[in-house]
Amino acid sequence: MEQLVVLLTDNDLGDRRMEVDLLTELIPGIEVVSAECRTESDVLEAVRRYRPHAIISQWVPITREILEAADRCRVVSRLGIGLDMIDLSAAHDLGVEVRNVPHYCTEEVATHAVSMALALWRRLPQLDREVRQGHWKAASHAAEIDRLSDATVGLIGSGRIGSLVGKAFAAWGTRVIVHDPATGADPFPRVDLEELATSSDIISLHAPLTPATRHLIDAGFLGRTSRRPILVNTSRGGLVDIEAVTTALTSGALRGAGLDVFEEEPLDPSHPIVDAPNTILTPHAAWCSEAALPELRRESVMNVVHVLRQEEEIDE
Repeated sequence: MEQLVVLLTDNDLGDRRMEVDLLTELIPGIEVVSAECRTESDVLEAVRRYRPHAIISQWVPITREILEAADRCRVVSRLGIGLDMIDLSAAHDLGVEVRNVPHYCTEEVATHAVSMALALWRRLPQLDREVRQGHWKAASHAAEIDRLSDATVGLIGSGRIGSLVGKAFAAWGTRVIVHDPATGADPFPRVDLEELATSSDIISLHAPLTPATRHLIDAGFLGRTSRRPILVNTSRGGLVDIEAVTTALTSGALRGAGLDVFEEEPLDPSHPIVDAPNTILTPHAAWCSEAALPELRRESVMNVVHVLRQEEEIDE
C-alpha cells in the first residue's frame, strides 16, 4: 500500500503540532507536509512536489488547476466554515471530496454579532470615549437610543448562527425578520430584500459568499434603507461593498457598523472605514474562544482521517 501524504498548506493559528500529532497517531506511517503557502502558485508547487492524498487549507485558494495537479488527492478539508476559496465545481468534476468544520464556533460568532450590535445600539463607544475625555453626560445620546422592544432586526441568512442571533434579540421583544432563500426551522417571518432594507433598525449578515451574494450590501441596497440601520457583518467581507458602507456612515444613512470581516484582510489601516463614525472593527475574530480553536483544528484533521480511512477499507 502506498504511503499516504497530507499537505497542510497554510495556517495562521499557531504551530502545526496538533495536526501533525493527530494525523500520525490515527494513520500510522502517514507523511505530513507543513508548507507555508501564501498564493495559488505556492500551493501548485507544493502539490506537484508532494502529490498529496489530502489537503488541509485555511485561506489560500484551491483552484481547478491545483486540483487537476493533485492527481492523488481524495479530500480537501477547510480549516474553517466558508468554502468560497475552494473551486467546488472543479472538486465535484474531479471526484475530490470537500469538507469544512461547520459547527465549531456557532455560539461564538452569534455572541460577537449580538455584542457588536448592542454596543453600537447603546452608543457604548461614544460614551466610553466621553468619560475618558472627562465628560460626564449620561443623557448625551438619549435622542439616538431606542428601546430594543421597539426595534426590528433584519437577518440576511438564518442558519445555525443567524437563527441564534435572532433568538437573542427576540428575548428582548425585538421584532426579527429574515431574508433567506432556504426554509428554516426558526419562527421568524421571511421577507424580500427590499422589505428588509426598509424595515430594519439592525441588519446582521449570516450568508455565504457566492457570486450571487457578493456586494449584496452595496450603494443600491443602502439607498433603500429608511431607518438609519446599524449594519453588522461577521460572515464574509465580500458580502459588503466597504466603500459604499463608508459613504453611508459618513452621510448618516447608516447609524453604525460592526465589521469583523473584510474583503481584503488584514484591513489596510489607512482605509477610510477606520475613521468612519460609530464603527467597531475587529480582526476576523468572531469565531475565537478557548474552546473553539482546538475544536477547529481537530475537526479539520478528522475530516481527512475519515475519508482516508474509508478509502483504505475499500482498498483492502
